[in-house]
Amino acid sequence: MRSVACSWSRPTGASRISIGGHLSSGFHRSHHLSSSVSFPSSGDASFLVSCSSTSGPSDHNDSSNRSYSRRWYNPLPRRRHADQMPTSRIARDWIDSDTSTVSEDSDRFTVVSYNILGDRNSSYHKDLYSNVSFPYLKWGYRKRLICEELIRLRPDIICMQEVDKYFDLFSMMEKAGYAGSYKRRTGDNIDGCAMFWKADRFRVLERENIEFSQFGMRDNVAQLSVLELRKSKSRRLLVGNIHVLYNPSRGDVKLGQIRSLCSKAHLLSKKWGDIPIVLGGDYNSLPQSPLYNFLASSELNIMKHDKRELSGQRNRLPNQVLEAGGKPSNTITSINRCLSSSWTNEEIRLATGQENSYWAVHPLKLNSSYASVKGSTNTRDSTGEPLATSYHSKFLGTVDYLWYSDGIAPARVLDTLPIDVLCRTRGLPCQVSFVTNTIVLLLIQWPNHVVLFVFGFAGVG
Repeated sequence: MRSVACSWSRPTGASRISIGGHLSSGFHRSHHLSSSVSFPSSGDASFLVSCSSTSGPSDHNDSSNRSYSRRWYNPLPRRRHADQMPTSRIARDWIDSDTSTVSEDSDRFTVVSYNILGDRNSSYHKDLYSNVSFPYLKWGYRKRLICEELIRLRPDIICMQEVDKYFDLFSMMEKAGYAGSYKRRTGDNIDGCAMFWKADRFRVLERENIEFSQFGMRDNVAQLSVLELRKSKSRRLLVGNIHVLYNPSRGDVKLGQIRSLCSKAHLLSKKWGDIPIVLGGDYNSLPQSPLYNFLASSELNIMKHDKRELSGQRNRLPNQVLEAGGKPSNTITSINRCLSSSWTNEEIRLATGQENSYWAVHPLKLNSSYASVKGSTNTRDSTGEPLATSYHSKFLGTVDYLWYSDGIAPARVLDTLPIDVLCRTRGLPCQVSFVTNTIVLLLIQWPNHVVLFVFGFAGVG
């Protein structure tokens, strides 16, 4: 899960915005400004969560810290393997941006992007989660943990992917003060994307759903929502949520989906006065991939790449990645990269949106939140992204991101899991450590006009 917190005038300090990121499994720990989970060394079926926070559904203007602790009891059978059990708590640290500050009175909001692992997918692909006992994969158990995690995190905006039990989630999130919307994938699929927001903080000005099947790009969908702070009508934000096609061989479709999302987000942002943009989701593309570079640079010459390698998802077996210390392997040779992979005219059209052009472009200037805040080499790769947001028996790598446009800037992130912890968990989700796929937290702020020239961001409002 990824989360982002944003504030409207600032550079680093007390008032911050947090955005939560992508979770694809539903087993997790508490994370906020400070959090810890202690794991008993014996057969005790409980664990203690201690948290302190600076914001909540009803206290977002309260700058005083509050803390709480609660002992949770695990009702499930005590089936544990000794080599899966961490001997000490898994600590995750907040990392502040060294280029931003937050003023005491700045507004803030939190956004979370969370791939929760669809109930059907957890049943159909049990081989991917062979290290997790079946009771821990059951929807009833995971649903409770997902909602508890989100309620503890108290984000203002939540983006979810792989949602096939929307009304189960909505009934619980509504009680916590959230409104929501859902877009199911087209065709025979039963999962889709969902978005929640705090009803007392935000109003929705406009929503748009994207069905990629209308453009011949499979059954995936995306959501776009223009949100406005109720107490400051000049503060508006466009939030996008997408789950890109998984199939590594269809780089043309994956590129087309990402390009279309960026183009539509640009148009909607312009319509509402060039408002800032946050795009969360599962992009099914690695940080070293051409697709990632396309998002970051706004352009890609497709004829320089094999369409089967655009996402970089091939050859990412966990053992290979872990043996390399989490560093990307050079499995794609320069020869393969130069192959056009027999791009057909239709594939070129899907990828670029044009019949006779080899260049795919998008109109946004985007930055990745985590790559913008320097982290430890134990938790980040050479691009600055987390080592892994997705980890199962056949894959280990980062595919989830929170991208942001001009007008906002990252202020703080909650670091992800280091390589040694990933080795112990043997996958995400993990029934013992309650760590979820792609848990990441990030703070973002809106700089005011005073710091416009200092930070080079566009003014807001």
